[in-house]
Formats: sequence, C-alpha cells, structure tokens
Amino acid sequence: MNVEIYIDELEGEQRLIAMALHDLMMTFPEVTTKIRYKIPFYYRKSWICYINPIKKDGIEFCFLRANELSNESGLLDFKKRKQIAGVDLFDHKSITVEGIIEILNEAFLLDEEVKYVSPGRKKS
Repeated sequence: MNVEIYIDELEGEQRLIAMALHDLMMTFPEVTTKIRYKIPFYYRKSWICYINPIKKDGIEFCFLRANELSNESGLLDFKKRKQIAGVDLFDHKSITVEGIIEILNEAFLLDEEVKYVSPGRKKS
C-alpha cells in the first residue's frame, strides 16, 4: 500500500487533514514516503515525521526528532514521550500551516546537518 491509498481509505476529517499534510509535505524537495508501522512516514536522509490517526476524528502530525527541535512555536506536545512530539489536528481548515512549516524547516535542517542516531546507540 502506498501513502495516497492509505489517505484515501481514511474517512471524514481525518482524510482531509491527512491529505492537507501530505500535500504540504510533497511541496518540499527530496521528500519520500513509506508506510511503516501501518502509518505514513516522510523521509529525506532519515525519517522526519509521520501522520497518525487519533480518536475524535483527528490526526497527530508527529516529528521523530522533536527532542532536538527548538519548538519555538509551542505547537509540539511530547505527551510523556522523550523523543517524539506532535501536533494534534481536528479541523483541516484550522491547520496552522505557518507554524508547521517552521517546524518542518527546522526538522529538515537537522536532518541535513546532524546524522540521526537511534536511541540506545552510541554516537560514533
């Protein structure tokens, strides 16, 4: 299954939000997609973010290296996680595109400049 088929199989507001996020992600150069753990992930050199359906017809847009991001916008919520944080979205019309683009630009810069090291592995 590819990401577009996955999104098409979502319903209601989840589908609209996921489609808007996917379309946004595909505007950035060198972004690739892959279904992992049964949800869409977005990559450049390493994984950047993923779209996760949540209850109440929402989507959590998660960033895998959020602990290394500044979160100046304050949009990211760690929800007791150490590394991953996300933005909960429940209405495609109220997506804070500017804030998400700010987070994405920082995540892409981090991906470009700092090699990803899996938790539990020592940096070489």
